[in-house]
Amino acid sequence: MNELNPFDARLAGLIAKLSPQSRKSLAVAVSKRLRTGQQQNIKRQQAPDGTPYAPRKTSLRSKKRLRERAMFSKLRTARYMKAKGSSDDAVVEFVGRVRRMANVHHYGLRDRPSPHSEAVKYEARPLLGFSPADIKVIENSVVEHIGL
Repeated sequence: MNELNPFDARLAGLIAKLSPQSRKSLAVAVSKRLRTGQQQNIKRQQAPDGTPYAPRKTSLRSKKRLRERAMFSKLRTARYMKAKGSSDDAVVEFVGRVRRMANVHHYGLRDRPSPHSEAVKYEARPLLGFSPADIKVIENSVVEHIGL
């Protein structure tokens, strides 16, 4: 989070002058724009820093099926990736039962694909994060909101 300190310092004074209702509407707008950016990253199969995801490990049986569908295609929908905003923060997060699966893939943890199988070590595939383009989106959203 150190990369956001200069960003916070520039906008903190402007945001502090807003009313709580105005800050909430700004946070909702920012979180929705960030969610669309994160969805596009997942659609392009790349981490927030622009590096491509590690390829899947394929078995001989399911080799064709896995190649037809992109990784995390359902995970990037608005049903599972929620954008929330309050007067204090803007949040983009995974909700429900997919949160655990998203954490496993994001951090590269061990998990069982099915209840009766052995644990498998997954490659780290960062799903959520900030890029320089995301910071520009936030800055533009704040400037547009304050300009109104």
